[in-house]
Formats: sequence, C-alpha cells, structure tokens
Amino acid sequence: MENSLKYQIKVLKMEELEKALALIYNVFMEFEAPHYSEQGIKTFTDFIAFNSIKNMIQDDSLNFWVCYDRKKIVGVIAMKEVSHLGMLFVDKNYHRKGIARHLFETVLTMVRNNFKIKEITVNSSRYAVEFYHKLGFQDTNLEQIVDGIRFTPMKLQIEEI
Repeated sequence: MENSLKYQIKVLKMEELEKALALIYNVFMEFEAPHYSEQGIKTFTDFIAFNSIKNMIQDDSLNFWVCYDRKKIVGVIAMKEVSHLGMLFVDKNYHRKGIARHLFETVLTMVRNNFKIKEITVNSSRYAVEFYHKLGFQDTNLEQIVDGIRFTPMKLQIEEI
C-alpha cells in the first residue's frame, strides 16, 4: 500500500462539488451501472444531481470530504445525518492504494470525536461488500433492490474510545 500521507483529505469546498460529482458519476457508471437496471441508474444519477447534493450540503444533512493527489480529486466520501455512509468513491486509477480506507478512517475519527453515535450504517454496492467487511462492517440483511438500487445493508459498531 502506498503511503497515504501523500494524499490530503479535506472537507469539500462548494466550488469543487462539480468535480467531486463527476468523479462519483464516472466511477458509478464503470463499476456499478452494469449491475443496475435503467431505473436504478436514473435513481442514482437523480440523487447525485448538483442541486440535490448542494441542497443537502447546505442544510447539513450531507457532509462531504475529498481526497486529493496534489490538486486532483481522487476520492470522495459523504456521510448522511452523521451516522450513514452515503457515498464512497475512488477514481479507478487510484484503487487499491488505501484511499478509501484513509477517507473512511478520517470520517470515523471525526464521528468518534464529535458525536455520540454507536454505529455507522452503509448500503454497500456489490463491488464494495468485501471492502466494508475488511473495515469491520457486518451485513444486517441480504442484498436488496429498492428503486432499482442494488445494495447490501451493513453496520459497524463504534467502540467507545
């Protein structure tokens, strides 16, 4: 694994939202969309529409962090209502370099230090189930399809520090 110190993680600046959403869209279309129905693709692309995400960020129901390789955004993570991991995407050229884990650990530290929650949930894509298991997440149900979105619900118990 490459040294994660070469990558910087910061809270998303609104002026970078379009770049972050483009990364999410591109990774989704390559790795997830092939397993989705047209309805699922539409549901997801509607969800990540600029104004939709901008409104969620502004009303503080969605918090975004981005990972940079110099000035290029190479990964994003978003938490909904602090305790639900809503999105985690890494540029395909940066897979298997520890970026997703580094993004998650950054968010986990923030959650542990600032909130009194006992678990983090995620609706994992097929592609990411093994990754979330490695982080300690456990399935809470079988794979489901809702509005065309295919996912496995999972949760991670957060220990007290």
